[in-house]
Amino acid sequence: MDKFIIRVPASSANIGPGFDVLGIGLDLFLTLEVAVDSSLSTTDSANCLLSYEGDGSENVPLESGKNLITKTALFVLRCNGVAEFPKVTQVHVINPIPLGRGLGSSGAAVVAGVLLANAVGKLGFSKQRCLDYCLMIERHPDNITAAMMGGFVGSYLRELTPRETALVHQPLSDMLAPHGTTDKAPLNIGTHVKYNWNPAIKCIAIIPQFEVATSDSRRVLPAEYSKQDVIFNLQRLAVLTTAVGAAQPDPQLIYNSMQDKLHQPYRKSLIPGLTEILSGFTPQTHEGLLGICLSGAGPTILCLATENFDQIAEAIIERFKQEKVECVWKLLQPAQNGATVEHL
Repeated sequence: MDKFIIRVPASSANIGPGFDVLGIGLDLFLTLEVAVDSSLSTTDSANCLLSYEGDGSENVPLESGKNLITKTALFVLRCNGVAEFPKVTQVHVINPIPLGRGLGSSGAAVVAGVLLANAVGKLGFSKQRCLDYCLMIERHPDNITAAMMGGFVGSYLRELTPRETALVHQPLSDMLAPHGTTDKAPLNIGTHVKYNWNPAIKCIAIIPQFEVATSDSRRVLPAEYSKQDVIFNLQRLAVLTTAVGAAQPDPQLIYNSMQDKLHQPYRKSLIPGLTEILSGFTPQTHEGLLGICLSGAGPTILCLATENFDQIAEAIIERFKQEKVECVWKLLQPAQNGATVEHL
C-alpha cells in the first residue's frame, strides 16, 4: 500500500496595492490523506474512492469526474500518458478553508490536485513544473503561487507563443473534461520571487459569512484605469514588499503602502461596509495594526498586526454587525514551506 499526505495552505491575494501580483500562503491547510490500496473496491470510473469533511461538505461532489481536486489530477495524469488513478486510490479530503471567501479555496484545490497526480502517477515533477499545470487551470498566479510555494510572494505570467496561448486559454470545461486536452503544460509559465517577512507580523482574517462569486468580483472592475491610479499602486507596491521584512515594522509606512485604487474601490458594492472598514481602522485607532486590505476578491478582510489581535478582530466584527453581517475570525501566519507531500 502506498500512503501519503498532501497539505496545501490557504492564501490571501491582491495584498494592498498588489492586485493580481502579491499573495501570502497562510497556515490553514487543505489536507488530502491518500492511499493506493488494491484491496479496496469502487464503482468510480477512474478508480478513485473519494471522501470529504470540512467546509462545503454538504455540496462538494464525490465523483472523481466532478470534484475539482480529482478532475485536476486526472487532467495532469492524462497529459502525461496515464488514463486513470492506480487501483484503487482512496482520497480523504479535510478542508478548513472557507469556500468563496477570498482565502484561496479553489486555488488550494487545484494545487492539491496537481500534487496528487504527481504523487500517484510517479511523474517526478518539481514544484515549479507542478506550478505550470496549476497555471493552466487557475490563470491568476498570485493565489496559486502563494499556495504552492508559500510565504509572501510576487508573481507574473510570461508572454506565451500563439500555440501556447491557444492551449492555456482554452475553455476550462473543455480542458478538464474526461476527453480534454492531452498536451503537456508549457514550461515555466509563471515566475515568482519570495519576499522577506518579519515573523512578528501576524495575519488576522475576518471572514464574513457570505460568499462573493469570482465572476461578480471581476465584473465590477473597470476595463481601463487612469495612469494616475496605476502609478499610485506601483509606488506603494515597491515600498510594501520591503517594508514587511524590516527588522522593526513601521506601522505608518506599511499602512500607507497597503492602499489601493485598482480593485477595492470597485468591490465596495459587493461587500457592505467595506469602504468604512478600510478607512476607519488605522495604526492610530488600533494599536498593533499595521495594514488592512481585502483578501483576494473578498469578502474576507486581512489585517497585518503585531499585537492586540483579539481587539482588532472584534472591532471589525462589530462594524460588520452594523451591516447585519456575521463574521468569524482566524489568526494566521505565513506558511513559509507552501504545499507539501509527505510519504508515509
